[in-house]
Amino acid sequence: MTGEPTLRCVEDHTVDDAASVLSSALAGDGDAVAGAFDKVVDRGGVDAAYDVAWRLAGALVGEGLERGPWRLDFPDIDVVEYDARWVARFVSAYVNEDESTGSALFGAALADGMLSECLMMLAGSTAATLRRRDCLGES
Repeated sequence: MTGEPTLRCVEDHTVDDAASVLSSALAGDGDAVAGAFDKVVDRGGVDAAYDVAWRLAGALVGEGLERGPWRLDFPDIDVVEYDARWVARFVSAYVNEDESTGSALFGAALADGMLSECLMMLAGSTAATLRRRDCLGES
């Protein structure tokens, strides 16, 4: 390589992408949620989808959570559907600030051919949690 090094700006769309996914989920439009995630992957790859999922987990958890460690207490988690189990574990990784576990879960879902279902469940769970908070007047 010759010449001077150059810097290029890589635009981060994570906030806007997460807002688009969440807006579609709140509207109950599963096709739009899937389309928004497809757009994310087309533009930024699976890593970008992970960033959006991590942000959705943050929206689901909300603000003001005391620092952990937190333990996932989900009796019979191994008998629930893959996507529900994945969301519980992914959100648990988020609340424990354990990105390596979050990344491993993401990779496992991708390898198992279940990532789309898991992301749809995460988006739906986040939307349902936000609706519940809104009804209860919580922030």
